[in-house]
Amino acid sequence: MSVYKHEYRAYTGPLTPLWARVGVIVRYAFAEAWSTRITATLFTLSVAPVIVYLVGIYLANNQLARTLIMRGSPMLTIDAGYFLKVLETQSWLALVLAAWIAPRLVSFDLADNALPILLSHPISRFGYVLGKLLALFACLSLVTWIPCLLLFAFQGYSSAQPWVMANLRIAGGVLASSLLWIAFLSILGLALSSWVKWRVVATGIIFAVVFVPAGIGGIITGILRTKWGFLLNAPVMMTQLWQRILGAPPTMQGDLYLPSTAIVTVLLLVCAACVLMLNARIRAREVVRG
Repeated sequence: MSVYKHEYRAYTGPLTPLWARVGVIVRYAFAEAWSTRITATLFTLSVAPVIVYLVGIYLANNQLARTLIMRGSPMLTIDAGYFLKVLETQSWLALVLAAWIAPRLVSFDLADNALPILLSHPISRFGYVLGKLLALFACLSLVTWIPCLLLFAFQGYSSAQPWVMANLRIAGGVLASSLLWIAFLSILGLALSSWVKWRVVATGIIFAVVFVPAGIGGIITGILRTKWGFLLNAPVMMTQLWQRILGAPPTMQGDLYLPSTAIVTVLLLVCAACVLMLNARIRAREVVRG
C-alpha cells in the first residue's frame, strides 16, 4: 500500500509516567558518568581518606590498639570537630569528582547537537535537567554524606558509652551540610558545563569559578580589613556554615565570622544565576547559519 494511502492518527495507548521518563535520563547519565576509568580512579581516591578516619575512630575507642600503635599519644576525641574534618575532606574531594563528571553529562549532548533530538521525545527541559542533576547528585552522595554517616554509625557501635543519642546533631548536621553542598555543586557544574562544549575546558572553568573568586576575596579582606570579602571565598564561607550546622568549635576569630543569612543569600544568588544559565542554554532548537 502506498504511503499516502495510510491514515495516520494520534497515539491513544498508555503513556509512560513522568518519573519513568526522568528515570531514563538518570540511568543513561549515571552510565555515562561511570563509563571511564578516570571516574573509578577519582572515586577510589575520594574514598581512601574515609579509611584513615575509620582507623582513627577505631583507635579512639580501643585502648589496647592505641597503646600499641600510638605509644601513649594523646587520645583522639571523636566529636563534632572530628566529623567536621571528615566533612571538609570529602566535600572538597566531591568538588574534584563533580568537575570531572558534570561536563560529561551535558557537554557531549551540546557538542553532538543532541538536545533537539532528546527534547523532541516526551521529556521536558525541566525533566532533562532534573535527570542529569539526580545522576550527579547520586555520584556525589557516594563520597560525602553516605561515608560520613557510616563513620558515625561505626563510632556509635565502637563507643563504650551511649554515644549516638547524645550526638544526633552531628549526624543531622553532616547530612544537611552534605546535601546543601551537593546541590550547590550539581547545579553549578551543570550550568557551567552547558555553556562550554569542550569537556576539559568545562572542568577547568568549574575549578576557576570556585577558587579564583576565593583569591579575590582574600585580597579584598587583606587590603580593606573587612570580613565581607569572604563572601567570595567558597572554602571559608562553607566551612563557617558547616561549623554552625554541626555545632563544631570555631576555627577563626569572632570578628571574621559571616552572618549565616549572608552566606545563604550568596548561595541562593549563585543558584539563581545557574538556573538562568541553564534556562538560556537548554533549548530544543538548533541555530543553522547559512
